[in-house]
Amino acid sequence: MDAFAHCEALVRSHDKDRYLATLFAPAQQRGPLFALYAFDLEIAQVRERAREPMPGEIRLQWWREVLSGERSGEAASHPVAAALTDTVARFALLPERLIELTEARAFDLYDDPMLTFEALDGYLRRTFVTVFELATTICGTAAPHAAERAGLACGLMMLLRAFALHASRRQLFVPLEALEGGATPEEVFAGQTSPSLVNALGMLRSRAREHLAAFEAELPRVPVAALPALLPLALMPGYLALMEQRDYDPFHTAIELPQWRRQWVLWRAARRYGRMMKNRTAD
Repeated sequence: MDAFAHCEALVRSHDKDRYLATLFAPAQQRGPLFALYAFDLEIAQVRERAREPMPGEIRLQWWREVLSGERSGEAASHPVAAALTDTVARFALLPERLIELTEARAFDLYDDPMLTFEALDGYLRRTFVTVFELATTICGTAAPHAAERAGLACGLMMLLRAFALHASRRQLFVPLEALEGGATPEEVFAGQTSPSLVNALGMLRSRAREHLAAFEAELPRVPVAALPALLPLALMPGYLALMEQRDYDPFHTAIELPQWRRQWVLWRAARRYGRMMKNRTAD
């Protein structure tokens, strides 16, 4: 299996949404998109694999050195690193953006809570927004405003979907300022639902919907070439609706959509987004 095929298999196994969305891209862009997403998965899963902060820091440092060109020999033998290095060169991506993304993921290694909404937005911009911006570049265009809104919306949704997992690991991405006067981190880690927590999660969903609406308002100004990179946003309403059901339990309700539904939603969204982005060509 070559490096790009390895990346495709990795994304297919661990991120079915982006895998399915990437199938709408031209053939020559799919491998590079899978390389970017596989790298994003690699660094996002460092805590899960390393278990302790120090091994995780070492792993992230390895990626920083790969992106800086200091480990070319090792990168060539690592399928994700090899595919990513090729993609960076072929599409003139700035390694500094990927290094900044790697550094932002160091926050995931520790149990420090997210203090404010401002801090959360900063984290989302350095992680999810960066990936969307680079993905649109691979697609042959620049769509910074749409990518920003897409990253903020998708990032909030992904953190909400992973809330129970993060709580089980004593991680809290819900800003403490949203919990003021109510739930404490220890209560969250103990799996205790409270009106304060329910309200805070609702605040995050509202912010996600606001960013999603702003993203869709940007679409008429976005070249249609960016469609495959932005298509995962079409699945957000379905996930958010599951979190807004009366019997939703943030610690136990699985936030998943059947694959047939995801495929159908993406197919319909490709047509709808395409109409909204009509008569535009890549910049």
